[in-house]
Amino acid sequence: MRSPGPDTQIEVTEGDQPTDVKKWNPTIDTSIYINDQSQSISHRKIIRRWNRLSRLQRSIVYAVIVIAATVGVLFYTARETKPEEKSNINQLPVEPVKNLSLVNEPVAEPVLSNNKPAFEIEQNERPVFTGPTNAKQYAVVESFRHAWKGYKTHAWGHDNLKPLSGMPSDWFSLGLTIVDALDTAFIMGLTEEFDEGREWISKELVFTRNKDVNFFEVTIRVLGGLLTNYHYTQDEMFLKKAEDLGDRLMAAFNSPSGIPYSDVNLGTRTAHAPEWSHYSTTAEVTTVQLEFRELSRASNNPAFEDAAAAVSEKIHQLPKKHGLVPIFINPNTGQFLPHATITLGARGDSYYEYLLKQWLHTGKTINYLLDDYLTAIEGVREFLARRSMPNKYLFIGELLAGSEAFNPKMDHLTCFLPGTLALGHANGLPDWHMTMAEELMTTCYLTYKAHPTFLAPEITHFNLASATSDMYTKTADAHSLLRPEFIESLFYMYQITGNTTYQDWGWQIYQGLEKYAKVPNGYTSLANVKTEKPVQRDMMESFFLSETLKYLYLLFSDDRYLIDLTKYVFNSEAHPLPIHKS
Repeated sequence: MRSPGPDTQIEVTEGDQPTDVKKWNPTIDTSIYINDQSQSISHRKIIRRWNRLSRLQRSIVYAVIVIAATVGVLFYTARETKPEEKSNINQLPVEPVKNLSLVNEPVAEPVLSNNKPAFEIEQNERPVFTGPTNAKQYAVVESFRHAWKGYKTHAWGHDNLKPLSGMPSDWFSLGLTIVDALDTAFIMGLTEEFDEGREWISKELVFTRNKDVNFFEVTIRVLGGLLTNYHYTQDEMFLKKAEDLGDRLMAAFNSPSGIPYSDVNLGTRTAHAPEWSHYSTTAEVTTVQLEFRELSRASNNPAFEDAAAAVSEKIHQLPKKHGLVPIFINPNTGQFLPHATITLGARGDSYYEYLLKQWLHTGKTINYLLDDYLTAIEGVREFLARRSMPNKYLFIGELLAGSEAFNPKMDHLTCFLPGTLALGHANGLPDWHMTMAEELMTTCYLTYKAHPTFLAPEITHFNLASATSDMYTKTADAHSLLRPEFIESLFYMYQITGNTTYQDWGWQIYQGLEKYAKVPNGYTSLANVKTEKPVQRDMMESFFLSETLKYLYLLFSDDRYLIDLTKYVFNSEAHPLPIHKS
């Protein structure tokens, strides 16, 4: 019964009839009383009709009301639940799980998430970075500042720093360290370093030199870095630079097959195969799609995305060994080099990474990318995964060129795989992907722990027959470039699972970097991780600042979702790009 006006008081009897009105003011509209009276009569009619219903009819009405109320409560709860409240994550075992089958098994169909909001991000939803919040993050920030200072003092505007000799090193003459590392400075809240890097890019970065560059490396490092900085800052300068670079890189696609050439002259806008071969690297031509797609979305120019996506579509049509690809492809014919090496290490790794990441980047809407990824991971399990002796650690080997004989050799680059597997599992792919990820994390960790420097070599070999040690490192493979791949996987595993053991492992590696790689002018690669007094190689790669330190900083964050993997996908150089609806 609706309440009457504030100056009217109505007393009602048991029969719901008004019997007396106290202090009723005749100047008030009498429709108030009439309306109240008519409502009382209507309610009385409803009660009579209810009383005439049978018990069954009343039960049906009650059931409908209860169901409607339940649906309403569930809908309201789902809208109000925060991401942290949705995750009830158990700690992962850090010891290897011994029961992962390496033979063909029936694979359950993936249960894919349909939570659209998790993959829709507006331009104004960019994360806010306020700087380090704990001692470990502060330590990593100081490491970045130390490396940046050495680079600025001795190699500013050049590609890399040689920290022992205090000399610059140029590869493409594009200021790689500045462009590649600038978003790391932004994420760490280093305003001064970001501003001076931005000024150099604005005034000094040009793409008109008559000089060949590697299409893939410039795409992931320079184009990727410019696009991430544009997304974070909405500074049009970054987008204009990215469009200029993208226009020039498009020359690579001007091959008879549309498969990109490996080398591009940015000044003349021409491209060609490398001097040593007619072939391009499979990983390189299939690891530019995120960047060119993002450039199209940011610039509203579909030409970039169309050219890069066509490459993925062409390779999708080529015959493969259960989803596994040879590491060389001919841009003239569009065909793989027959009987080339098959590996998840150098020249093969990021093909598999970008199958999954392209699918995520486009809001899980391009099915053939998912199909190719799932088939490939099954191929990895069948043809490349083995167990060492005597402790049965899981590792990923390769198939040799020519004979396709199995080689029990795993590049450090392959340690990207557990993070990628975990990312796929977090997006609905089979449980055994996560089991494999957990086991590979243990193996990759042991490649660090096995050495006195607590740093991993470039390549590790495994014993398949009876032996006293599961793994060994050849002297020629014992160098370390301070690569990021395992730390990248630590970041993925920590954000997805919440298992702090992965943070502990990262801290052990960070301490190894500080003890053995830090020098007065920055950080240097090492010649031999097998000795406590390693020879230092005098090179600080741009990816050390762009990837290694960035992933360590994110790994140690108090906020696991500082860069949320449901909203961003990292390119192969650790530049986050926003996930789209399609």
